[in-house]
Amino acid sequence: MTTINPPEMPTPQQSQTLLVEGNQRFREGKSTWVGKAWNRTDMSPTNQKPFAVVLGCSDSRTPVEILFDQGFGDLFVVRIAGNVVAPSVIGSVEFAVSKFGSRLVVVMGHTQCGAVSATIEAIETGAGPGSKNLQSITDRIAPHIEELVRNGQPGKIWRSGVRANVRASADHLRHGSVMLEKLVESGQVAIVGAEYELETGIVHFFENPQGA
Repeated sequence: MTTINPPEMPTPQQSQTLLVEGNQRFREGKSTWVGKAWNRTDMSPTNQKPFAVVLGCSDSRTPVEILFDQGFGDLFVVRIAGNVVAPSVIGSVEFAVSKFGSRLVVVMGHTQCGAVSATIEAIETGAGPGSKNLQSITDRIAPHIEELVRNGQPGKIWRSGVRANVRASADHLRHGSVMLEKLVESGQVAIVGAEYELETGIVHFFENPQGA
């Protein structure tokens, strides 16, 4: 079993605190990393020590490092439309926690998510997206929001759908990998869900990490 216990790596709770504090600096216009010039030291192999892994959406309005005010080597970011979990995504997360010792994994969705909107439209109309590749994304989201779409109120479906999709992706990471499942069970790694609110700039975390 992989052991994640580098002495310099913050705990899951400490890692989440760093993200919350960085997001606050971003919202207050006090970011420390925006506009930082290239520096050879930042590119050193030894400088890659990501304290957190973030699975986010590809939406151009959600640049993960910027909204958490983190710099080179601080975050291991995986971005895919709808923050869905495919085998390559699981492998990327496994690589980060086993290679670098990252102890916090955040699945971050966002309001106004186009992938969730496309899935809602596909469910409501019965017509799939324009290509099988796009459908491979909506097909991963649909099972987790279909009941909401069928029974929910139109004005609340999108927000609820985003959150349901985040929770489903986080659960998939927890149980779709033997490595990650064991690390979560032992408290070495925590996987949490979050939502980036485009309207305010706030990242809302759904839970607090349990790892010590």
